[in-house]
Amino acid sequence: MISRSSEVRRARPLLGTFVEIAVEGWCADSAHCAIDAAFAAVEEVQRRMSFHDPASTLSRLNREAAHRAVPVDTWTFAVLRAAARVHRVSRGIFDVTVAPHLQRLGFLPGEQAAAGRETSAASFADVDLLPERRVRFRRPDVCIDLGGIAKGFAVDRAVATLRAAGVRHGLVNAGGDLRVFGDEQAVAVRHPENAGATLHRLRLANAALATSAHYFAGRWQPEQALAAIVDPRTGQQCTQVRSATVRASSTMLADALSKVVMLQAEAALPVLNHFRADAIFVSAGGEQKSSPHWRAAF
Repeated sequence: MISRSSEVRRARPLLGTFVEIAVEGWCADSAHCAIDAAFAAVEEVQRRMSFHDPASTLSRLNREAAHRAVPVDTWTFAVLRAAARVHRVSRGIFDVTVAPHLQRLGFLPGEQAAAGRETSAASFADVDLLPERRVRFRRPDVCIDLGGIAKGFAVDRAVATLRAAGVRHGLVNAGGDLRVFGDEQAVAVRHPENAGATLHRLRLANAALATSAHYFAGRWQPEQALAAIVDPRTGQQCTQVRSATVRASSTMLADALSKVVMLQAEAALPVLNHFRADAIFVSAGGEQKSSPHWRAAF
């Protein structure tokens, strides 16, 4: 008789955070094999979409796409298509061409190169997604960072890998971007003002969740630590919301929409409704607010 473990849980430093994968109801050897494959999927997303790796697909796009149409892999093109959709529905609030602003603020490498782009009018509208998975930039000052969406995509790929291996119950958590499948599991969301405290405790089953917040940022305005979440229209860091947690149909979508909520607060509701997503957030004044269906969703 094969002995079934109650849970196998492992973590690795990836995607600029710790990625945790848990598998339930499998023998330990099979669980470890499935988890190895899931980590490999996350690593592959990092290799393709890292802004920091000059050999990544994303870095090649940023170097070459203003000069010619660049063919990209299926995963990168899928993330760009999703980013284009959220950009369109949010009317430009979510924009992966925000990279020059993040460089100027020191969140991404290349600050000197970004100095002349401070007043650039480039946006995702200047990115053409062409047939045969080709990408072309219409302007030389376009520079893409997928940090606001690719982490969620990596979680989704890890979950897909686990399911393909036959895993029925598990969890993948990449620094607050997480997905639960199978049995219901308890999830805690950190308080943005106190890293040791819990803001929300939720029980999730077959759901994706992503949180963006101003903790662990190490960058202070008067009594405020600000994360790398920038309004693409102004280049200014967001201060309206301290923490935003979004539930959506995929972790990739929840990841992107959490930035929209951080930047728009209640005004993000039409975007959430469009994607059938829900959110709860903490305002700069410490007030907790949620979309109308948040409680029903959990």
